[in-house]
Amino acid sequence: MPAVSGHALVATRFAVGEQDSDRFQVRAREALDALAACPGYLRGHLGRGVDDPTTWLLVTEWEGVGAYRRALSSFDVKMRASPLLAEGRNEPSGFEVLLASEAGGAILVGWSDRAADAATAGPGRAAPSAERQEGP
Repeated sequence: MPAVSGHALVATRFAVGEQDSDRFQVRAREALDALAACPGYLRGHLGRGVDDPTTWLLVTEWEGVGAYRRALSSFDVKMRASPLLAEGRNEPSGFEVLLASEAGGAILVGWSDRAADAATAGPGRAAPSAERQEGP
């Protein structure tokens, strides 16, 4: 069975007043256009809440989280997409794809690229002492 390991989804939700929805769609189209020109971009969608028309969702799929992060450093993305993305809700937006399916197709299985110590180590945080390696 094919794997989807490494693919990343970026889902950003927005609160948009109904009076601003036309302008928001224009800005989202501009953002998607800039993102779509970047290496590693696979697809993107903009949707409006069915039950709440003031809630919008911008979803993009990438070959990996690195491709998305590199796209954010593109000058074109900084100018055309970042201002819109900055208005998104302050919540996690990046996700690794672990399962995927197409209509009538098999479930594609991925695996996590998340480091085992991701919750405890990182910039400015030392790894737990039991896992720390001493130099030569």
